[in-house]
Amino acid sequence: MSAEDFETGTAVLSAGRVKGVRLVGLAGIIGGILLIIVAILAWIMVTTELRAESITVPDDAMAFQGQQVSGPLTAYVQAEIIREHALAASGGKTFAQLSQDDPVRATMANASFLRASLFTSVVSYGVALFAAAAGLLFLLFGWALRALVPPLPRTAS
Repeated sequence: MSAEDFETGTAVLSAGRVKGVRLVGLAGIIGGILLIIVAILAWIMVTTELRAESITVPDDAMAFQGQQVSGPLTAYVQAEIIREHALAASGGKTFAQLSQDDPVRATMANASFLRASLFTSVVSYGVALFAAAAGLLFLLFGWALRALVPPLPRTAS
C-alpha cells in the first residue's frame, strides 16, 4: 500500500460523545497550561532561593568556577566540590567510616546536609522540567482532540 492508496475513514459520534471528546480536549489544554505555569513558578522559586544563599562555586570545582549557584548545573557542581573538600578533610573517609568521637565527623555531617540540600534543588529542577514537558504534551493532545472532533453545528431555537 503506497501513500497515495491511503484512505481516511469517518467516525460517526453521537452528540454526547462529541461534547465529551471536546470536553476532554479542553481539560487537556487547561491542565497543560496549568502544569506549565506551575513548573515555571517552581523553577523561579528554586532559583530565587538558591541565589538568596549567595553561594559561589569555588575555583577548584570541575566547572562554573566563580559563578553563583543559581541553577541545576551549578548546584550539582557545588555539591560535588563539597564532597571533595569533605573527603580531603577526613582523609578520604566518609561519615560512616569515621569513629563516633572523631571531631571531623561533624564536618562530614554538615557536608552531607549541604550536599543533600543542593541535590534536592537539582531534583526540584528536574521535576519542574518534567511537569512542563507533561503540560506541553497535555496541551498538544487536548488541541489535537479538539481539532479532530469539530464542534456540533448550532441549531436555531
